[in-house]
Amino acid sequence: MANIFGKLFTITTWGESHGGSIGVTIDGCPPQLSLSAQDVQTELNRRQPGQSNLTTQRQESDQVEILSGLYKGQTLGTPITMIVKNEDARSQDYRETKTKYRPSHADFTYHQKYGIYNPEGGGRSSARETVGRVAAGAVAKKILKDAFAIEICAYVEQVHQITADIDEDIFPSTTAIERTPIRCPNESAATQMTACIEKARTQGDSVGGTIVCRIKNTPIGLGAPVFDRLEADLAKAMLCIPATKGFEIGSGFSGTRLKGSEHNDPFIQEEGQIKTETNHAGGVLGGISNGNEIYFRVGFKPTSTILQKQKTVDHEGQEAELTAQGRHDPCVLPRAVPIVESMAALVLVDHWMLHIAQTQAFNF
Repeated sequence: MANIFGKLFTITTWGESHGGSIGVTIDGCPPQLSLSAQDVQTELNRRQPGQSNLTTQRQESDQVEILSGLYKGQTLGTPITMIVKNEDARSQDYRETKTKYRPSHADFTYHQKYGIYNPEGGGRSSARETVGRVAAGAVAKKILKDAFAIEICAYVEQVHQITADIDEDIFPSTTAIERTPIRCPNESAATQMTACIEKARTQGDSVGGTIVCRIKNTPIGLGAPVFDRLEADLAKAMLCIPATKGFEIGSGFSGTRLKGSEHNDPFIQEEGQIKTETNHAGGVLGGISNGNEIYFRVGFKPTSTILQKQKTVDHEGQEAELTAQGRHDPCVLPRAVPIVESMAALVLVDHWMLHIAQTQAFNF
C-alpha cells in the first residue's frame, strides 16, 4: 500500500480515522527553514472539523505536535514528524457498516483487495488522513513563499448547480475567501451555496461541486516533458484527494470547443520579459511552468455518506438496507480548500528540488 508522496520532498502519512492519532513524516525538507508549530496549526485550523454548520460536527482540536526535525525554530534537514491526536471518534456509529458495504465508499474494494478493512470511519480511506497532507503542505507553502514569494489560493467556485461569477483577472485575497464558511470570494454566491448545503443537510443528503486553485509567482522551469509533466503530477495530487472526480488545467475541457487560432497563447515582450497575451495553457507548456499564473479546477462528488436509507448488500452478498449514522460533511468543499492548496504546494516544492538537482548539478 503506497503511503508516500513525492520524489525528493517526500511525505509519508499514517494513521486511521478512529485510531489513537494521525500524522505525517516529511523527508527531504531543506535545512535552516524557520518553522513553528503555529505555522502548521494555522493551516490545520482551516481543515478542522466542526468549524461551521456546513461541516461535520465531529469535535477535533487537531492540535499538532512536532516530534522531530527542528532545533531552535529551524529545520535540521532531517525527517520532520508531526502528530495530531484523535479526540472525538465514535466507533459505535459504525456498528451497521461492519457487515454492510456503504454505497460509493471504499469499504467494498478495500475489503476485496486486502481481505480486511477498518469499518470505523473508513479507517485509512477516510478523509481524516488528509490531516497529514495539510500539515506537510504548511511546510511546503512556507518554503515556496520564502524562496519565490509564491502564493497559492484555492476557493469554492461551484456547489451543486450554483456557480460563482469570479473575475479571473483579479487574484483573490485570503481575506475575501475566508470571509464566509463556504470559502467562496463571491459573497452573493456564497450565501446561495450555504443555503444549498444547509438544505441538503436537513434532508439527510449531500452535494458536490468544484474548487479552483490559482498559483502566482511560479518560476519558469518546473516540471519536465513526458512522464514528469507538472500538470500530470498536479492531476495525480488532486485526484488522490478523497471524493475527487475530475481535474482540468487552463482552458480544460472548454478549450476543446475552440480552434487553434483561438486557443493559442501569443508570445509578447513586456518590460524586457517574454510573456504571453493570454493564458489558456494555465501556466504550463510542454509539462514545464512558463512563469504565468497556474490555474486548475478540481471536481468533488457529493459526500458518499448520507443520512437516508439506501440499498446495499452485506458481506455475504445478501440484499440489505443501510441508514448511515455518524457525523459527516454534507459538502466536502469548504474543508477541501486547504487540502487542494497543500497538495499543490507539495508538488511545486518537489519539482523545484528536482529542477535544481538536474539543472545545477555542476554548479558546486
